[in-house]
Amino acid sequence: MLSVAEALRTVLDRVPRLGAESVKLADARGRILAHDVVAERALPGFDNSAMDGYAARSSDLPGTLPIAGVVAAGAPRSEPVPPGSAVRIYTGAPMPPELDTVVIQEDATRDGDQVTLPAAPVGDNVRKLGEDVTPGDTVIERGTRLTAWELGVLAALGVEEVRVARAPRVALIATGDELVDISTPPGPGQLVDSSAHALVGLVEEAGGIADRVGIARDDVSALADLIAAALGYDVIITTGGVSVGDRDHVRAALAASGVELELYKVAMKPGKPFSFGMRPGADATATPVFGLPGNPVSTMVAFELFLRPALLAMQGATNVERPRAPVQLVRGYRKQAGRAHYLRARVARNGDHLIAHPHPKQGSAMLSSLVGCNALVELDADATEFLPGALVSALLLEAV
Repeated sequence: MLSVAEALRTVLDRVPRLGAESVKLADARGRILAHDVVAERALPGFDNSAMDGYAARSSDLPGTLPIAGVVAAGAPRSEPVPPGSAVRIYTGAPMPPELDTVVIQEDATRDGDQVTLPAAPVGDNVRKLGEDVTPGDTVIERGTRLTAWELGVLAALGVEEVRVARAPRVALIATGDELVDISTPPGPGQLVDSSAHALVGLVEEAGGIADRVGIARDDVSALADLIAAALGYDVIITTGGVSVGDRDHVRAALAASGVELELYKVAMKPGKPFSFGMRPGADATATPVFGLPGNPVSTMVAFELFLRPALLAMQGATNVERPRAPVQLVRGYRKQAGRAHYLRARVARNGDHLIAHPHPKQGSAMLSSLVGCNALVELDADATEFLPGALVSALLLEAV
């Protein structure tokens, strides 16, 4: 079996990269930038006051000066400030070109139309033209996933549309006679296809667009037909039926659909029967097909380890993996050598340390263990025993 690292490398090396499209800035949050953004204007676009206070010539200070007027944000002064004078100025207001420093109001003493100001250096409390961004600067690099912070910068630069990677369209195919849609009350021996709904959210969080194509019964031809019908999508994900049981037909259906299997089984728990293949296309492109295990926790873990990085890589993202951090286990753990284990855990900060609290239920069918989980504790394949307080690695699913 391949290790997790080897399997991920295989996936990332093989998945295609998508083209780009232009979107309005309002629709760009979460998308992957397809080109470097080079500034065409300066930020700030003019010298302005960083504080409420009084603007003056530094050469006139310290001193008591007449107040020649008021300058507010959005209202540049239209006439020169007389020599030996100051102006009342507010945060963000344009600096009169004759003045070169701002004394904050807490350090000023005003008496009617005059103000007494202490000595202040040139440029004090002044935001200079272009001190943040200069025209020609590369402000945001290609491959960056756009957050609210980047959108704010782009808006300040006057960027109304951006080129981003096309969002991957993902077909979700569930397998199993026991599965029913959420709208159908489950009968004896039946289960709601919960993984499909979780996967929709996970795909969207990774920048994709997910469609639940349907539930394939435990029949090779039925599953092959669904796979063939989904080949117009950028990615196909199947859940369940990927193991080696008599009613596990995914591998046979993939072969019948022309999918060439690249890997099958990974040395991990949960999620061992993960598979990945490519279906060559007529236009020299290929459709990646991922076979995820049927147990819901195995499905989610395999998605985090392989699908999320793959979808981000297809969009040209610079960073495709979750951040990893060292964490301390609150209790011991034993395992057999040979497979890496991924424990659902809640990680909390205690001073400079991150403490991992693994969920007491680690079975791959234990859906409740995903509630409140913010990390996957990663235990090395060759290790067998971890004592309480052991320092191990964890994939952080959210900021801690």
